[in-house]
Amino acid sequence: MTHAIVLVEAEGDVMSTLGGTLAEVEGVREAYSVTGEWDFICIVHVARHEDLASVVTGRISTMQGVARTHTMVAFEAFSRHDLEAMFSIGE
Repeated sequence: MTHAIVLVEAEGDVMSTLGGTLAEVEGVREAYSVTGEWDFICIVHVARHEDLASVVTGRISTMQGVARTHTMVAFEAFSRHDLEAMFSIGE
């Protein structure tokens, strides 16, 4: 499984609708509207590294209203739940 974080800059006229559209893309686990330089963050999970191209360049970056994207591929995934379980001593 490959995990990636995709930052999305949107054009102003789609701000109210783009989040829902991004969340509907196959492979996008979650989409968040955020403050700062970027407008949305997509959490992408795909079966193979090669599948990122179809999700990011084939779907997300070609959507109407998407000005640009920046993709970061995760090396390892951690969560608070995983870390707590790893250090638990059987409580």
